[in-house]
Amino acid sequence: MENVLRPLIVVGGSVVLTLAVVWLADVLLRRADDRHPDNPLWGLLRRCRLPSQLSLCTALLRGSFEHAEIGKDHSAGIAQTLTLVLIGSVAWLLVRIATAIVEATYAQYANAHRDPARVRRVRTQVTLIQRVVTAIVGVVAVGAMLLTFPAMQAAGTSLLASAGVLGIVAGVAAQSTLANLFAGLQIAFGDMVRIGDTVVVDGEWGTIDEITLTFLAVRTWDERRITMPVSYFVSKPFENWSRGGAQMTGTVFFQLDHSAPITEMREKLQDILRECAAWDGRDWGLAVTDTTPNTIQVRALVTAKDADDIWTVRVTVREHLVRWLTEHHAYALPKVSTAWAELPPGDDHPHPPPPIVPRTGRG
Repeated sequence: MENVLRPLIVVGGSVVLTLAVVWLADVLLRRADDRHPDNPLWGLLRRCRLPSQLSLCTALLRGSFEHAEIGKDHSAGIAQTLTLVLIGSVAWLLVRIATAIVEATYAQYANAHRDPARVRRVRTQVTLIQRVVTAIVGVVAVGAMLLTFPAMQAAGTSLLASAGVLGIVAGVAAQSTLANLFAGLQIAFGDMVRIGDTVVVDGEWGTIDEITLTFLAVRTWDERRITMPVSYFVSKPFENWSRGGAQMTGTVFFQLDHSAPITEMREKLQDILRECAAWDGRDWGLAVTDTTPNTIQVRALVTAKDADDIWTVRVTVREHLVRWLTEHHAYALPKVSTAWAELPPGDDHPHPPPPIVPRTGRG
């Protein structure tokens, strides 16, 4: 009877004690969250309930199963299994805690600062910090699990002795990976590009959607995702339209006849911008910027608060001005002249006769 009751008491006591401790901690975190609604840390820490239960219960069982005389013939295997589960659950708990701290810090910073550029920079940095911490905890946890096996402990001395040679070989073999890793850290803390920035890379216009330690994802205007190594952004030039502010100035060019009504076009452009919600009202203008023997180049200048709105303003101005010119000033559109050129004064040479076009068909 004692052989049955003792394991039940040990296992049941461990489970009950775990549930009680975790429940008490959850109640305290809930009260702290209610008292400090401006700090999301306490609410985020409540997400650690499951790994906390697993870690505490495994630790209690690992320390007491030998006294309960559970599985005497397989005690070594049970101890090894509980140790592995304990290491994994503790690593999971540490990752959850680190994630909660990082997210709470970012949320407080975003609420305290209204500058979108600074918020995006901090978001990029905390995201990479979170992934670095997760990677470090994962590597340490896997290493600790491996060292629990006697064979790995025996091989540890020889591995340490050859660490220098292995480090050189690994460095040469993983040169591109290490380059991307350091490039990712340089992008995060050098403030070169941030999540949410509008960029032009390799002729593609898009928004930074994700930044990791090794790659960067750009979401294009047509919802495609372009994945590029982060080393690209530290070795090649690219356009960052969000750096220094999201406000933008755009241009719309027209090729028109020399008789185009520039003054009326300028007034029409102002009317179009007044009705365009995407125009931010900062600046506008219309000027003749170039001439050719057959046309003039007219440039309309407009402004908007970001890259998306500047695109909307530009296409709106282009569409409305072209339609207005077509309906009211069709003579201003480019045309091919077929009239004879005017001869200089005193030139008695007559115009050559027009070419005779042969008639086809009967009659």
